[in-house]
Amino acid sequence: MIKENVEKLLQELPANVQLVAAAKTRTTEEIEQAIEGGIEIVGENYVQEAERVFKIIGKRISWHFIGHLQRNKVKKAVKIFDLIETLDSKDLATEINQLSARENKTMPVLVEINSGREKQKFGVMPEEALKLIKELSELKNIKIMGLMTMGPATGEPEEARPYFKETKKIFDNIAALDLTGLEMSYLSMGMSNSYRVAIEEGANLVRIGSKIFGERQND
Repeated sequence: MIKENVEKLLQELPANVQLVAAAKTRTTEEIEQAIEGGIEIVGENYVQEAERVFKIIGKRISWHFIGHLQRNKVKKAVKIFDLIETLDSKDLATEINQLSARENKTMPVLVEINSGREKQKFGVMPEEALKLIKELSELKNIKIMGLMTMGPATGEPEEARPYFKETKKIFDNIAALDLTGLEMSYLSMGMSNSYRVAIEEGANLVRIGSKIFGERQND
C-alpha cells in the first residue's frame, strides 16, 4: 500500500514539486517500500532514528532533516543529511558551520520561519528572518537554499493558506536581494493535510507522512 500511495502522489504533484517522505517513527521496511514507489527524499525528525535507517539504506536517496535539531546532535546530522530544513538561530548555524568545516563539507540549509508566530513552536519570527539570513550568509560552510515553514497545526487546510502566503512573500523578498552565499531554490511548506494549498502558494518541497505511510499508531 505504501508503494501505491507514493506512486499516486507522484502522479498528482506538479513536475517542479519534490516529495519528501516524512518518516518519523517509521520502520526501515516501510521506508524501503516508499523508495520502491519512487521516493527520492526521506525526511527524518530525529537524528538517532535517521542514523539507524541510514546504516541500512545509505545514500541511495537524499536525506532531509525536518525536526528540531539540538546542538549536541549536529555532528552526526552533518554526516548523514543532505539538507537541514530547520535552521532557526545563529547559534545553531555556527555549530553546523564549524562541524561542516571539519567534515570538509558545505551544508545546505533552509531557514525555518515561524509563520504562525506561535511561542511554543521553533523557527524565526517572520519580521526577524532577513536579519538572521544576512548574518548566516557570512558563514562559509553552510549554504542557505531557501525557507521552510510548518504553519499552525490545524485540521483545515485553508486555515494554513495565510501562513504559506506570508512565507512565500518573505522568500521572494529575500531572493530579490541577491545576497552572496544564498541560493533561494527551495520553499518547503505543507504536509499531508495541507500540501495542495501549500503548492498553490508556491511550495516546491512538500513533507508528507501519513498520506504515504498511514496514520502513526501513537498519534
